[in-house]
Amino acid sequence: MLRFDGSVRIWLCTEPTDMRKSFNGLSALVKHRLSDDPLNGHLYVFINRRKTQMKILYFDVSGYAIWSKRLERGQFVARFDGSVKQSISFAELQCLLEGIELNNTRRYKRFSLAAV
Repeated sequence: MLRFDGSVRIWLCTEPTDMRKSFNGLSALVKHRLSDDPLNGHLYVFINRRKTQMKILYFDVSGYAIWSKRLERGQFVARFDGSVKQSISFAELQCLLEGIELNNTRRYKRFSLAAV
């Protein structure tokens, strides 16, 4: 499974992505569609139109890596806010991978260094 420290951000691409794309195609999407640098070490999550496949692109110290998952039944339930990319937490990514819908859940306030 994916492991990373707290400084890594997770970006969800909110537009459907062609899952035939690999390292070069996904890194080009990060550069041009998401307007970000794919070499910064952040995770970029892509979902196909039918919401049955997901790929996560990231760059570690030695090169690009892709993590992929294809559902045999069901769909990934992602909430989109209308922008091209959306920042999600690691907990939200885990829920997305497990099929837990976050739209109707209640979120309580928590301390965050970013809010200080």
